[in-house]
Amino acid sequence: MADGALNALEMAREEAYATPLDQIDVSLDDRFVANTFWPFFERLRKEDPVHYGVSPAYGPYWSITKFEDIIAIETNHQVFSSEKGIGIGDNDAEGNEAAAEGFELPMFIAMDPPKHDEQRKTIAPIVSSENLRNMSSLIRERAGKILDELPIGEPFDWVQRVSVELTTQMLATLFDFPFEERSKLTYWSDLVTNPSMPSKLNPGEDMQWEEAKAELLGCAAYFKGLWDQRVNEPPKTDLISLLAHGEATKDMPLFEFLGNILLLIVGGNDTTRNTLSGGLLALNENPEQYDKLRADPSLIESMVPEMIRYQSPVAHMRRTAKEDFEFRGKLIKTGDKVILWYVSGNRDETAIENPDAFIIDRERPRHHAAFGFGIHRCVGMRLAEMQLRIVWEEILKRYPRIDVVGEPVRLKTCFLRAIRSLPAQIPARA
Repeated sequence: MADGALNALEMAREEAYATPLDQIDVSLDDRFVANTFWPFFERLRKEDPVHYGVSPAYGPYWSITKFEDIIAIETNHQVFSSEKGIGIGDNDAEGNEAAAEGFELPMFIAMDPPKHDEQRKTIAPIVSSENLRNMSSLIRERAGKILDELPIGEPFDWVQRVSVELTTQMLATLFDFPFEERSKLTYWSDLVTNPSMPSKLNPGEDMQWEEAKAELLGCAAYFKGLWDQRVNEPPKTDLISLLAHGEATKDMPLFEFLGNILLLIVGGNDTTRNTLSGGLLALNENPEQYDKLRADPSLIESMVPEMIRYQSPVAHMRRTAKEDFEFRGKLIKTGDKVILWYVSGNRDETAIENPDAFIIDRERPRHHAAFGFGIHRCVGMRLAEMQLRIVWEEILKRYPRIDVVGEPVRLKTCFLRAIRSLPAQIPARA
């Protein structure tokens, strides 16, 4: 970690412990851009692990910051619902233009049983053991091609050249999407996750709602065309065909179809994309671990889940209380917003030994919160792990070292820990 980043973190630590406890707001997007939120979660875990606070941007919310507490809330879907959304923002908040127009996009991750279970079951075959085995050789071939085309001895953006390209190609395969138009998938993913998405109509400015709505409707029209093709063909194992032929999904309204498509685009993209970027950064910040990996490439097996834990690509998930519920001595009231901070649970000192350290040969590397728990546990987690494992196997075959040569640029949001740019360079061989 660069000296500037260390100084910023130390200043954040002083602020975290000087701020009155009831005034701590861990949702501030600026801290996620600067990567300085860690001390605030550390203090909450120690002093007030079930914390009630108020955000100027998001209103009042409960923060669940410890590993075991996250599990307890997330596995109690009878009391804590997903139907009000999965992010800290409110769909019905004042100023939400989409909500004001009734432009809501239902998706199964933001549903409760039984509808959630039925829709999730429909797409589950995409990550069956057999399907993963069938995809592994294609992932390896594509990863090798991407890596072979990287420049040697000159800087490039690791995010764009590797992380984005790999995940976009994988998404195109999962959807059986026209491969030559796969960049649309990256664009639509960014459209959903980037609060400062640049405008096409007004270069240099952020995209406004009317433009974003038009882009989303364009996405819906494109996928409706694919749907119309697949529904008239024999069932296949791509996501569109599974949805088009599934009993629980074949009659979905257009906006629900779009909501689920966007969920699958983002879900199939962000975990792998941001862990691949965050993993390279972690190895460079911990050179002794990089040395350990080069000496024993079999450690990739445990390194991949450790990278996922350490990066925590999804920073939080939201639940809403359906009834009054006492939890750890606090009364969570009906309708209260409850935020499960995966990013904090993954650094919980009482659940994970030496959690702030990046250790590629941990004894229990999959003991982390990054994929969630209970009925909403990430359906694509094994696919994400397989992609990351194959990519690192192919990297080590080619390049003994890939250096990070500049500071990462992070996305301004407290929902994802997303790296937008990461300057890297492959040293020229002597």
